[in-house]
Amino acid sequence: MTTTTLAALVPLLPFLGAVAGLALGRTAPGFVRPLAILPTLTAAVLAVVVAVRQGGGRAIDAATQLTPTGSVPIDLALHLDGFAVLVAVLVGLVATCVQLYSTAYLRNDARYPSYAALVSLFTSAMLLVVYSGDLMVLLVGWEIMGICSYFLVGHYWETPEARAASLKAFLVTKLGDVPFLIGLFALAADTGSFRITKILAAVTNGGLDHPTLIALLLLAGVAGKSAQFPLHTWLPDAMAGPTPVSALIHAATMVAAGIYFVARLLPVFAASGAALTVLAVMAAVTMVGSGLAALAQDDIKRVLAYSTIGQLGYMSGALAVGDRGAAVFHLISHGAFKAVLFLAAGVVIHAAGTNSLAAMSRMGGLARRIPDAYWTMTVALLALAAIPPFAGFFSKEAVLVAAEHTAVGDRAVAPAAAGWTVLIAGLAAAVLTAAYATRLWLLAFRGRGAEAPDHGRQPVAMTAVLWILAFPTIAFGLTSGVIGDWFDGHALTPSLTTAVLATGVTLVGGLATYGAWRHTTALAARTPIGAVAAHPGAEPALVEAEAMTSHTAAYGTIAAAADPADPGRLLLGPLHRHAVTGFHLDALYTALFVRPVQQAARLVRFLDRTVVDTYVNGSGAVTRLLGTAVRRAQTGNVQTYLGALLAGSLVLAIAAVVFANVNAGS
Repeated sequence: MTTTTLAALVPLLPFLGAVAGLALGRTAPGFVRPLAILPTLTAAVLAVVVAVRQGGGRAIDAATQLTPTGSVPIDLALHLDGFAVLVAVLVGLVATCVQLYSTAYLRNDARYPSYAALVSLFTSAMLLVVYSGDLMVLLVGWEIMGICSYFLVGHYWETPEARAASLKAFLVTKLGDVPFLIGLFALAADTGSFRITKILAAVTNGGLDHPTLIALLLLAGVAGKSAQFPLHTWLPDAMAGPTPVSALIHAATMVAAGIYFVARLLPVFAASGAALTVLAVMAAVTMVGSGLAALAQDDIKRVLAYSTIGQLGYMSGALAVGDRGAAVFHLISHGAFKAVLFLAAGVVIHAAGTNSLAAMSRMGGLARRIPDAYWTMTVALLALAAIPPFAGFFSKEAVLVAAEHTAVGDRAVAPAAAGWTVLIAGLAAAVLTAAYATRLWLLAFRGRGAEAPDHGRQPVAMTAVLWILAFPTIAFGLTSGVIGDWFDGHALTPSLTTAVLATGVTLVGGLATYGAWRHTTALAARTPIGAVAAHPGAEPALVEAEAMTSHTAAYGTIAAAADPADPGRLLLGPLHRHAVTGFHLDALYTALFVRPVQQAARLVRFLDRTVVDTYVNGSGAVTRLLGTAVRRAQTGNVQTYLGALLAGSLVLAIAAVVFANVNAGS
């Protein structure tokens, strides 16, 4: 087969698997798991073949007109460059691991057939975004991911947290999608095409008339999809969904789509220095704010969620300084270790019976019970903290090097102010990342107290995928010197200055957290804390659902725990109460947008029911009264009818005589 044919099969196979899984889910449930795994696995293998054939050389393009529009045509197009083929491999690998993991995680879940089909559809949509060479086709995958996330985040719809989170994720991302769609049409109007290659050619030739407006409109959609400030608030709440869904969203699909989109169209954004500056500020606020919030969270998955927001901030920062190679390099590296972190967190929650780090810190022996999750999560946290030689070190260094070059004037793609903004925020975020990664590891695996509940040996399907994903977490960064051809030919190797500086501040963050933990850990024994609810025989998905419910019941919120033994509370000081709520952005948005909309809705309901319905009901009442009067005249008595006829004739005759006399007198 040709490379383009193989590439077309990559998103098609998971889509067919989703359709077949939905069709056979009730009638032939034995086929559901093979239909979930095999098409996705085959797509991953084909993605690897496509990547090898593309080889980091010239982009491969193929297109056929999808439909005549009369103006700007829409093409079914493929655009396979080095970025696309490598990101597709990441998506296929993570999706396959998620499907395998889910067979054990939701082994007795009655809704597993629809869940597996939605994961396959989610995967297909992201692969369509990755390979698409036409923005309208890309938009189809973009929106399918949005609706899939709504259903998957709301999988535990019996819990109020899941219902609220799914609705919030859908509404916030759609809020960004409205200006995003306007931006796409404006871009096509300026360049005369939705084809990515033609748009980039038009930008190169100066064919973009409104670069700042278009770039800012598109950035609104990117901020929503990739959870960047100020539209990031949906992502921590989305942790109410199953853990494998969290891994898929955070590592390889939805939140990566926005970053990938900007990387694809970076010349469009680079045409406006103002847009790059806005992107740099957005990235800086996202990196630092999410790091502070992560340091205050008690739910292990919410720590990882804010971590994802911060790492996406690094990618946005790389794009803001005009280096899409560094951005996509960190996207792929982050996808590997973040998938490990979330899937390992699922094992930890199952073994501990809780998602509360405060409760885990009062358990002993948890690391011994789950050695696979312990070791792989340790490796992934080291990669997250950018400790050499793990993948996160090399990819984060690539971002900081790009920011440094822009700041000192070695690269003129973006304003120097954008470079300094990203560089300073990136170093500050490195301290915070090391701090919350160290805190998570110490509280989860170095707890002191009663033995953790024994849930038995974790299923092989859940532990094997951790080691599969741990391999790129360890080794991918070491390829930075030889994979430059896939990344525009740019060098991705770290520089001595940023490597020493970033590693130094990382060690400061980690050691400061360790010192705070040593200082506060004695308080854990004196302060019992609850929120362990699940019974040992429960399946992992049930444990997670019970853990969320018990956490809110015990502490009043899913995010925090009033734990004096928390080192994050000591490090943040008075800032802790603000950081734990995400700096009250949800409350601010509720006051500025939600309540006014609700009040407006109440006013409309009042006008509809009290004013409009009064007139409608009044006209109906008058009609009914007239009908009642007429109905009473219809007695069915012939004598009555004849009497009325004669009386009417007499009245008409008298009226005619009177009228004639009046006319004669005049």
